Amino acid sequence: MFEIERETLVEAIAELVRIPSINPSLVPGAEGERAVAEQIAGRLRWTPGIDVELQESGGGRPNVIAMAGSGSGRTLMINGHIDTVGVAGMEEPFSGRVEGNRLYGRGANDMKASMAGAIVLLEGIARDSDFPGRVIVTFVTDEEHSSIGTQAVCREIERFRPDAALVVEPSGLSATIAHKGFAWAEIVTHGFAEHGSAWQVGVDAIAHMGRVLGALEVHGRELLTREPHPVVGPPSLHMSLIGGGQELSSYPDECRLEVERRTIPDETEEQVRGELQAILDRLAGEDNQFNAELTMGLFRSPWAVDRDDEIVRLLAATYEDDTGSAIEYGGSAGWMDTALLGEVGIPAVVFGPTGEGAHAVVEWVEIDSVETYTRVLAKTAYAFCAGTCG
Repeated sequence: MFEIERETLVEAIAELVRIPSINPSLVPGAEGERAVAEQIAGRLRWTPGIDVELQESGGGRPNVIAMAGSGSGRTLMINGHIDTVGVAGMEEPFSGRVEGNRLYGRGANDMKASMAGAIVLLEGIARDSDFPGRVIVTFVTDEEHSSIGTQAVCREIERFRPDAALVVEPSGLSATIAHKGFAWAEIVTHGFAEHGSAWQVGVDAIAHMGRVLGALEVHGRELLTREPHPVVGPPSLHMSLIGGGQELSSYPDECRLEVERRTIPDETEEQVRGELQAILDRLAGEDNQFNAELTMGLFRSPWAVDRDDEIVRLLAATYEDDTGSAIEYGGSAGWMDTALLGEVGIPAVVFGPTGEGAHAVVEWVEIDSVETYTRVLAKTAYAFCAGTCG
């Protein structure tokens, strides 16, 4: 197997951090991922043996799909995103400066260091005529908002035919084997608009929403008492946005509430919808003037993989071989693109380097951890594609 050079890794991370790729769905008018995608594609095309394409994910925002290795063994997919959140309040967000064991800048931790390691991996595999299989790296757009990038990859999953995947979100060098999902929902209470003095006929939609809020608060407390998932904990619910009414001197005819329900593995959209609708039905049964409707919005599935799955066991074995220590297993309260791969039948595990400041005003990645991550990534790729199970 090829050597991982620290200097090459640091230069690759800094190169990506210096190119802004703020998600325009989060920050209107932001540049998006095209510049960094074209830089990645251009660099990889310099190395013979790497096949590179730009895949349109929507709105002129390209994924980079890169493949290396021509052996007869299995195919491993490595998935990670190239978009970032905004930079409000940050000083020199695109400097890529190095101080000691840390490299700073927007995306350094979340997750350009991971993708830099994947670039170095592809370049090494392309130079190795004995690589046993094939590695596909999907540098995707829009993970920070709607995941249109990985959805585009999944629509063509039969073309890539991966046998397993590593999602390389920063994990602190632990194996993330589960994460929560979420459901967004809107509840609208309907009243009857009338002059503020007409108490005989006016129906207050905001007051009725107050009953909904109280019932949801009780429901949220009940969710926290349910049996928690071993690595991601219990489900939860919170009220996110609310608005209603038209003027001070009128009864409000409508009030809108948006809520987010965080789900744990094995919970479904139908379950969440049923629980919310049951609350509204109960309130309607208590007052014939109560009128509310529920509309389900975006749903992202929770995800989990068994620790005995081959890709998980193999990652754990290569990590121990590299570091001399057993890998730690954990879960994430946040959602990741892993769930989309799971929905199309690709077994996966999450593994990435250590850092801090994702979405914060100071963001950095630990360089030593990127070295370890890239070595383990390479060893896992060689072993998996050869069919060697740890």
